[in-house]
Amino acid sequence: MRVRIRTIQGPIRLLAALCATLLCTAGTPPSPGQAPAPRLPGGLAKTPPMGFNNWNSTHCRAEFNEGMVKGIADLLTAKGLKDAGYRYVNLDDCWALPARDGGGRLVPDPKRFPHGLKAVADYVHAKGLKFGIYTSAGTKTCNENGFPGALGHETSDARQFADWGVDYLKYDNCNNQGVDAKQRYRAMRDALRATGRPIVYSICEWGENRPWEWAADVGHLWRTTGDIDDNWSSMLGILKQNLPLAPYAGPGHWNDPDMLEVGNGGMTDTEYRSHFSLWAMMSAPLLIGSDLRTATPETLAILGNKDVIALDQDALGKQATVVASDSGRWTLVKPLANGDRAVALFNETGTPQRLSTTARDVGLPQADRYRLRDLWQHRTSQTTGAVSATVPAHGIAVYRVSVERQQVGRPGMG
Repeated sequence: MRVRIRTIQGPIRLLAALCATLLCTAGTPPSPGQAPAPRLPGGLAKTPPMGFNNWNSTHCRAEFNEGMVKGIADLLTAKGLKDAGYRYVNLDDCWALPARDGGGRLVPDPKRFPHGLKAVADYVHAKGLKFGIYTSAGTKTCNENGFPGALGHETSDARQFADWGVDYLKYDNCNNQGVDAKQRYRAMRDALRATGRPIVYSICEWGENRPWEWAADVGHLWRTTGDIDDNWSSMLGILKQNLPLAPYAGPGHWNDPDMLEVGNGGMTDTEYRSHFSLWAMMSAPLLIGSDLRTATPETLAILGNKDVIALDQDALGKQATVVASDSGRWTLVKPLANGDRAVALFNETGTPQRLSTTARDVGLPQADRYRLRDLWQHRTSQTTGAVSATVPAHGIAVYRVSVERQQVGRPGMG
């Protein structure tokens, strides 16, 4: 939702420094004798969720309706995006009537969804996809029309979602009446768990209460920032807020720097490649935010890059960390499950830059040669250790680096 909140960069920089000093890790174990907190059913979101959400492209306009949602499900299949890993078709705000019915139940807007949401979910499921929905952990959702939120209705709303066939819930933070965030988000967790239906739970409280410190046993992902806008400055600011939180991400519990803007028109294709690559390196959920009905071939090529998606979906689930950063020249590294390293050379500046690192710097073992797979040029080459590229302004080069021959010495040499 378009909600403006204070910046949290200062505290996050402090967090990053503390993590480096104290070797902080994801989550805090229970004290001796303390029972672990109840969790949602296991096995969900082992890798970051991938799919579609309508908000960034349609907001609350009339075009957000049953036909549009079904059309997106069709396009995910027809354009090869389902095969690339995109599974969720998620509704955002404005799907309901402004008032509950006499029994306190949510009512889908009959103009937008004349056949109800169960029918839409059934259509999505028939495509081999999953269906998601939105509400807020407050009395009203974030839209100015004030659609019903779930505060005080968690049990009945969760049951309704399960009955409709919902597979994913985005739970926003508006109109929360000052109720403690942990209390509100745990209440919905428990309500979802009680339904018995496996539902991915997305905590959308904008990072205001540092959910990375407490939400690993509450939801499967949590927003770390305010809303993204479709411009370079917004994307870059969110990147810098999310990067220091790498210790908190892992299978089943992900940092969420918000949805993708790729294809919405506010950035160049070069900038969108950077945006998409950085989200994949950060193990972020990949939720398409552009209208696939009007997507260009270049947009589809970015969203469908299976080599880059493989980094995001890697089973190890490690978020990339910063190896080097100097005057807008960034080197990020992400360990992968098979021992490879993903390396991103990112140029924040407005002019082309030569960026370089080495196999030693990214933590690979000693070897005579290394294999470099350029994930945007789709070319493979060899190197004795150097990883370098001339990167255009606002651009990125992404490599998958592996030992070419199994002459392995001690880690850190190369």
